Amino acid sequence: MRLSVIVIMLLALAGCGGPRAVLGLPVDASSGAKPQAIVPIFVATTRAPSGNLSLPFSAERSKTLNFAKLDIGIPQNHVPGNVEKSGRVPDPKRHFSARTFQPIDQRQEFVRQLNAALARRAPEDREIFIFVHGYNNNFADSVFRNAQIVYDYNIKSVALHYAWPSGAAIPLYVFDRDSALVGRRGLAETIEIAAQTNAKRIVLVGHSMGAYVVTEALRDLALRGRTSTLKRLGGVVLAGPDIDVDVFQSQLEDIGDIPRPFTIVVSRRDRALGISRRLAGGHPRVGSGADIKMLQDKEIAVIDVSDVDGGTHSVFATSQTLMDVVNNDALMRNVLREEGAPAGQTMLADGASVIEGAARLVIFLPSRLLGGMAQAAAGQ
Repeated sequence: MRLSVIVIMLLALAGCGGPRAVLGLPVDASSGAKPQAIVPIFVATTRAPSGNLSLPFSAERSKTLNFAKLDIGIPQNHVPGNVEKSGRVPDPKRHFSARTFQPIDQRQEFVRQLNAALARRAPEDREIFIFVHGYNNNFADSVFRNAQIVYDYNIKSVALHYAWPSGAAIPLYVFDRDSALVGRRGLAETIEIAAQTNAKRIVLVGHSMGAYVVTEALRDLALRGRTSTLKRLGGVVLAGPDIDVDVFQSQLEDIGDIPRPFTIVVSRRDRALGISRRLAGGHPRVGSGADIKMLQDKEIAVIDVSDVDGGTHSVFATSQTLMDVVNNDALMRNVLREEGAPAGQTMLADGASVIEGAARLVIFLPSRLLGGMAQAAAGQ
């Protein structure tokens, strides 16, 4: 009975539902089916190579970092926020699919190709966007989610996907937790590689258990004295982080001077993190917004999406409201101009009249910024 209850809880905690995705390689050139867009994704992974093109990296843990580049097709029927996938050979018109797969053997060649991709972009877009997936993802699941985020959020940066060895099975929550720790050094190395490129900025985003990989990698870099690498980070975002609050505070103490801006997306309605808390014996998770004041005091901005598009565990990737907000430059410039908001927070000014649902988005600013704003207001 106890095992059944745990399995049911893990089913609710699962990071991705529906069929388990496959890449769809090799491509059948004779079919004539074409996607509506192509998203190039560079990959660094501590998954072991499988030798199977339909899923070239397995759940086995690799002791070395492996590199590749893929072109991911966005299907013609794509709905923003969705990852349309198939457990069989995907139809490029209806499903996400890989159009090409290029293994890259050497670290130096990987850096060279990243630099070439950066050089093809406008100067203001010469940025590397590193995404780290969450629990219960196989390689195709995670790289498709990365491509969806890049496409739907209109991200012009070079996309670099870090794939740690998730077991991609619902009962393997503990295995994934261990794999997150195994994968931290690989992410630290990936960040170091990005720091060696000509990128103007490096932005690091981790979702769910992937956020745990991120904080452990930052801790690893700090403890090894890689301060120059940490300074190359132009922003860190943890979306729905599945991290114990006490563990997170300990990680921050080891990291010391955190990269800025440092932002955490939280939701009180995140059922997955509620179940994770129960599995952890009742210890609160950072992503549930259990201690926003502590995060503000640590110079971390907090975006509360509890009342945005259901506030689900993957709302950061699936919310049309968030996509509209991020893609509205005028609105983003006015995010911090709201007057009369409750102490310690700000809301999007008149957001409901600009973007439906945006007024429910609450932003908690770091204490340092709040103090500076108060001083500026007093001086006027």
